[in-house]
Amino acid sequence: MKPDFTNSLGMRFVLIPEGTFVMGSEEGTGDFDEWPSHSVRISRPFYMAQTQVTNAQVELFDPSHKSFRGMHGISSEDDESVVFVSWHQAVAFCAWLSEKEGKLYRLPSEAEWEYACRAGTTTPFHTGESLPKIFHRNQEMCWAFKPADLTVARTPANPWGLYDMHGNVEEWCLDWYGPYSPGAKVDPAGMAEGDFKVTRGGSHGTEIQYLRSANRSAALPEDRHALIGFRVVLAEHCPGAFAPVSQPPLWARDVSQERWDWTQDVASFKAASFHGPIQYVDVPDGSEGPLYSRHNHCPALTACPNGDLLAIWYTCRTEPGRELAIAASRLRRGKTTWDPPSPFWDVPDRNDHASALLWDGQDTLFHFNGMSSDATWGKLALIMRTSQDNGVTWSRARIIQPEHGLRNMPIANAFMAKDGTLCLPCDAVTGGHGGTALQMSRDRGETWVDPGRGKPMPLFEGGGTGDWIAGIHAGVEELKDERFLAFGRGNDIADNMPKSVSKDRGKTWTYSASPFPPIRGGQRLVLRRLREGPLFFASFAKQVLDQDGRRLGVGLFGALSFDEGETWPVMRLITPGGEPRWVDGGGNTGPFAMSETSAETAGYMACVQTPDGMIHLISSKQYYRFNLAWLQERGEKAR
Repeated sequence: MKPDFTNSLGMRFVLIPEGTFVMGSEEGTGDFDEWPSHSVRISRPFYMAQTQVTNAQVELFDPSHKSFRGMHGISSEDDESVVFVSWHQAVAFCAWLSEKEGKLYRLPSEAEWEYACRAGTTTPFHTGESLPKIFHRNQEMCWAFKPADLTVARTPANPWGLYDMHGNVEEWCLDWYGPYSPGAKVDPAGMAEGDFKVTRGGSHGTEIQYLRSANRSAALPEDRHALIGFRVVLAEHCPGAFAPVSQPPLWARDVSQERWDWTQDVASFKAASFHGPIQYVDVPDGSEGPLYSRHNHCPALTACPNGDLLAIWYTCRTEPGRELAIAASRLRRGKTTWDPPSPFWDVPDRNDHASALLWDGQDTLFHFNGMSSDATWGKLALIMRTSQDNGVTWSRARIIQPEHGLRNMPIANAFMAKDGTLCLPCDAVTGGHGGTALQMSRDRGETWVDPGRGKPMPLFEGGGTGDWIAGIHAGVEELKDERFLAFGRGNDIADNMPKSVSKDRGKTWTYSASPFPPIRGGQRLVLRRLREGPLFFASFAKQVLDQDGRRLGVGLFGALSFDEGETWPVMRLITPGGEPRWVDGGGNTGPFAMSETSAETAGYMACVQTPDGMIHLISSKQYYRFNLAWLQERGEKAR
């Protein structure tokens, strides 16, 4: 199709007329963030590039970008869409081109993009209700990046002469991402500020539904990977009508900023104390975004300086899905029930898999999260945020491990070593065996190292040594002599859970069999140093036996070690006892029978001990609170 003009770089442009269209989707169709649909007027015509910006065009601005050509077998030729470009780099390209030609080049607004994509159509695609196969480029969920030909203008143009508006690569837009508001708009510009910049159009290597005209995605403006590129517009004006600020989520409302004096409760908790289980995940039935009632799993937990507890977990339809987001609930100091859940953090249309929280004991909370390029936990980067006001507001996410791949899925067992080093265990594989990485920062999160990155896969069977922690979802703690101790799921040794010990701060690990039975899918252990000195371990077993081989029961148990993990003389089922009754374990657990000899059968656990000595443990749906005296009360009788 003939362009209206071609610039000095050979970029071809067509004139997009002014006009009005219905933006978004009718409620009950598409995704929740496409609602409400609303009338938008584009008040002035503008020129839009017929194609996405190519490798050859970007490299006239930044020759160094050539080093990204062909990564993962993607975008190696001059006329393929450029990828591995951040929003900031796309904006810099527009500024360079504007100065070069004396014209105003910029990224399109989100509204301009959807208007141009639809080109007068009202169906999901400009081709109708479906997208013909000629447009497809690996349109499926992919666990790893797959090679793809991203040659621009290889498929038919839309009615206004624009190519590749459905797929090829996602395209950066000008706007900060935020919710739609009802009512007609003129030249809307998204939010005044935010965490994520909008991307549109979908890409290769993803499901077709994410290529629809109305579909909204977004990404951190610093992020760059093989799915996102951009195209430019030429316009004499910029959109100027910002969307209103949305109301804070429930966990951020009316939060006390008075620092809690934990010492006043220490005396009252010296006696044995147990409460629970108390449900903390309570997503309403039928929820289909931004929270999902279908699957809530994989929690993290922290105490706050004001005495509150903050729990987060992922909420989704399916664990690999792009819709997977992070939800949160707060247990306010002095309360016995948790706040109703509300959204905590979500990169739109990216799988946020998974989370960790950490309180430094002073004023700072840390939030760590995996961030996929699209779906699955096979392509995660790693981000960090901090809060100085008891988790009410958070810094913008900073990418601390930028390469989308393995070894970046946080485990809810972050801890601070005695020398102040932040330690963050992360799954190193996508399956149930293979090991755990230990990400570490000695400068409070400014820089991070992964001692085992790039090392060969260790061999765990029969013990030995290697560069990773044995097993996934590992619980890790520092011993008094500065060694690290870890237990993990999978990679069993002698039919028991593997034990890993490092004498060199996580560079290498020695493997042996632990005294604990192995765990399987739907189960995650915890390992914590208690303030009183012992190590606390919690896991699951089909038969929980004390050290003398006497049967205690089945399910969730806690154990204590007073000799740095060499022996575990105290074992106790974590249950309030009583008559048998059914409890909902949520997640992958489902209903389970609870009694004196039966505890929760599975769950992904997270644990924190507060300065008053109370141990707070959550599973996939339930919350337990107890102390060292309660653990020892019956555990010692069993010795």
